[in-house]
Amino acid sequence: MTKNVGRTDKLIRLAVVALIAILYYTGKITGTTAIVLGIVAIIFALTAFLSFCPIWAALGINTNKK
Repeated sequence: MTKNVGRTDKLIRLAVVALIAILYYTGKITGTTAIVLGIVAIIFALTAFLSFCPIWAALGINTNKK
């Protein structure tokens, strides 16, 4: 598994995770929307911490500067 998520990409993903968490805990999103965005947040957090995104790999995108 080659790293294909760069620093800026990670920060953007983690910012989206934080935004979703804030919206959820303040009650701005509920129900199905909260579940779907929660799943998106989990996926974004995992890809940020692993530095690997399978969608980027399938599309041949690499934001990791070497």
